[in-house]
Amino acid sequence: MTKAEKITFTISKLQELYPEIPVPLDHKDPYTLLIAVLMSAQSTDVRVNKITPLLFAKADNPYDMVKLSVEEIREIIKPVGLSPMKAKGIHGLSRILIDKHNGIVPQELEYLEELPAVGHKTASVVVSQAFGIPAFPVDTHIHRLLYRWGFTNGKNVVQTEKDAKRLFPRELWNDLHLQIIWYGREYSPARGWDIEKDIITKTIGRKTVLNEYYKNKKTR
Repeated sequence: MTKAEKITFTISKLQELYPEIPVPLDHKDPYTLLIAVLMSAQSTDVRVNKITPLLFAKADNPYDMVKLSVEEIREIIKPVGLSPMKAKGIHGLSRILIDKHNGIVPQELEYLEELPAVGHKTASVVVSQAFGIPAFPVDTHIHRLLYRWGFTNGKNVVQTEKDAKRLFPRELWNDLHLQIIWYGREYSPARGWDIEKDIITKTIGRKTVLNEYYKNKKTR
C-alpha cells in the first residue's frame, strides 16, 4: 500500500467505526470545556467527568470562579491530581478572561496559550471542540497510533502534530483527532494490546512495530 492508500484506508475505517463521535469530556460551553481539558492533564476523562460537576455546581463561569479561593478550588479538584498547579491555573485564567476578554473564552490559539496552565494541546482542543476551528491536538493515543501506523517518526508530539496536519485533509482534523483517541482506547492501547482486534495497525502498521509485537508474543 502507498502512503496515500494507507491514509485513505485509515480514514474510512475510523469513519466506519465512529460515524458519531462523542466528545470525551462533559461540558456545556467553551469555558467549562477549557476547565475540563486543563483538569484532564495526566488524569483520565472518567475521573475528570466525576469532579467537574462538583466544581461547576459552585462556579461554571469565570465571574463565579474568581469568587472561590485557589484553596477552595484545589479541595474540590484534588482527586484529578496535580491540584495545586491546576487550581492556581483555573483561578488565574478566570481572572485574565474577565480582565482581558470580558469573561469570554477567546477563539484564537495565541490568546488561549497566554492563559496560565493552558498549553498548546489544551488550546487546540478548545478551538477544535468548542469553536469547530480545524486543529489537531496530539495526546498520548494519537502520538502512539500515528507512530504505529508509520505516519510519524514518533520523536515528539510537535513532530506528530506537523505530520498529522500534513497527511490528513484539514476538514477532517477535528473528527479524526477524536476518532483516533477512541480507537486507541478501544483497539490499540499501550498495555494489553491485542493486534487481532486492531485492524488498522494489523493492515498498515509500521513493520518494526509489527515485528516487535510478534517477537514479544512468542517469548511470552
